[in-house]
Amino acid sequence: MADNVTSLFRSTAAHSPSMAALARESDGAGPVDFCIPCNPYFPTPAMFEDMATRLREIITYYPSSADTITAELCSLLQLPPQCVAMGNGSTELITWIDHLLVRESLAVPVPTFGRWTDQPMETGKRVDMFPLQESGGFALDLAQYAEFIRARGTKVAVICNPNNPDGGFLHKHAVVQFMDAMADLDLVVIDESFLEFADAEVEPSVVQEAMLRPNVIVLRSLGKNFGLHGIRFGYLVANPALAGRVRSMLPKWNLNSFAEHVVFMLKEHGTEYQQSLHQVRRDRMDMSGQLSSLPGLTVYPSQGNFLFVRLPVGAEGTVVRDRMLTEHRLLVRECGNKIGSSSRFLRLVVRPQVDVRRLVSGLEQVLYGTSRRGAAVPEQATGTGYSSGTAAIDRLFSETNGAGTQGLAAQAIGAGTGAPGLPAAPAAGIGMPLPAVPSPVPVGADAGMPMPAAASSGPQQMPQQAPQSLQPPPQQAPQSLQPPPQQAPQSLQPPPQQAPQPLQSPPMQPPPMQSPPVPQQPVPQQMPQHPLAAPAQVPAPAPMPAPMPAAASYPSPQMPTGPTPPGVPARGGLTAAQVRGTDGLSQAPGASWSGAQSWPEAAGMGQLS
Repeated sequence: MADNVTSLFRSTAAHSPSMAALARESDGAGPVDFCIPCNPYFPTPAMFEDMATRLREIITYYPSSADTITAELCSLLQLPPQCVAMGNGSTELITWIDHLLVRESLAVPVPTFGRWTDQPMETGKRVDMFPLQESGGFALDLAQYAEFIRARGTKVAVICNPNNPDGGFLHKHAVVQFMDAMADLDLVVIDESFLEFADAEVEPSVVQEAMLRPNVIVLRSLGKNFGLHGIRFGYLVANPALAGRVRSMLPKWNLNSFAEHVVFMLKEHGTEYQQSLHQVRRDRMDMSGQLSSLPGLTVYPSQGNFLFVRLPVGAEGTVVRDRMLTEHRLLVRECGNKIGSSSRFLRLVVRPQVDVRRLVSGLEQVLYGTSRRGAAVPEQATGTGYSSGTAAIDRLFSETNGAGTQGLAAQAIGAGTGAPGLPAAPAAGIGMPLPAVPSPVPVGADAGMPMPAAASSGPQQMPQQAPQSLQPPPQQAPQSLQPPPQQAPQSLQPPPQQAPQPLQSPPMQPPPMQSPPVPQQPVPQQMPQHPLAAPAQVPAPAPMPAPMPAAASYPSPQMPTGPTPPGVPARGGLTAAQVRGTDGLSQAPGASWSGAQSWPEAAGMGQLS
């Protein structure tokens, strides 16, 4: 494949070039596709043969109306037709959701599917972007996300489950709780486009719950699951009023004849479809293991049919992408143009093992220098070489645990406090601290609950930890120069600890004299009265009730006043660099999958025999 084919990537701002465009620029055959998240095992060869023999009939005549095709799909999925609207791909449905149901603002975690950020901004809406932290494996903390939405005053909330590009997964009970907590919003959208590939839960979809709620829409994909991206079809599920409002705006023949043919042939191939999903899940675990063996490559846990990977320090994603395409005929998705990501990340679609072996071999040659053009990761052993300024910035931000410039400011200004879990001071122009700055916050749907316990240890450690941050320099000086060192500690230690008794006691006595009074004031009176609530009441300044710990991460008084200009990320929105995190994440074990013995519940609505 010619080197100039990579110029196609520069003309597509949000997505990779189509396979047809790549094929036209090469010898007529496209590369092996690790870019488009599509089911490689469905349709079966027999199904493709059937469509090929009926090709002329399919493309010659008009399809049936959208109502007819929708009724057949609903019969297959056991869904009421009045609660379903089928579109010419999920992108068409997202467009109509934005035009009809998004009034002024929309919140979405990033990185995510680009249309959830781009579409509302194109129509002048405010998009409040909640950054997913790499230091937490890009997991979405729903408690923090809810606080973020409340602080911004956002009208519409979006959740992608699993999320694209990282494959992060949320359990059904957590999503339902979030839907109920956001019942006063204009709209809550749960994008389940990749949920068919998840195996962490037997019935993870929330379509049943969505039909009973007045402001919830569940978006589903068919092209991704059925391996037919070229056939643009997807659907949404909502209560009859919401679904009918979207359906009334769609053209009568918005679905093509290929979509109709596939929908009507699915009832005869439920077993093959189930087997294809099972095979993708097994291949995902195998592919994750093979990629994890590459030095310096980080693979994040995923429940989608793709894996999100971070390249080793010094590797530039665009260089790796171009060389994989031109030297090995492999198309990978470089994620530098995704908001909340950077060019050090790739999204790799799960494919059969024979293709994965080719992918791993190509990455080894490109990254570590066994190809004719040398390594994309110079000085791999020391990690000091860089192929671009982006890699240098990535390592700089990784030292702040994903806190970006705010983390650097906290290290420079607040290093003497030594208080764990305290948020850094916000940078200029940013009204809210980063969600991941409070290090004790765990990841998960119920991550807000353990925060009181983390807060209880804070006040007990503050009086001891503050002097520790100032003591190491003076203690090292006495070892090298013993005559003057004992006077230097006396001048440094009294200011932070010996304000009540200056110059009356030896320098070693103030720490034990001052440490008891701090924990003694809140503990003796509150512990006997409310032993279960004690963790939330231990902090001395203004104890907060137990349900409100997450609010401390997003103090409303710091919020800027006035609306954010249309089409611009909200105040406090973060750049891609500011959401980069650290390494050291361990791969989460894959959950077992309980496969159905009949047609899989493509919408979470039960099974057909």
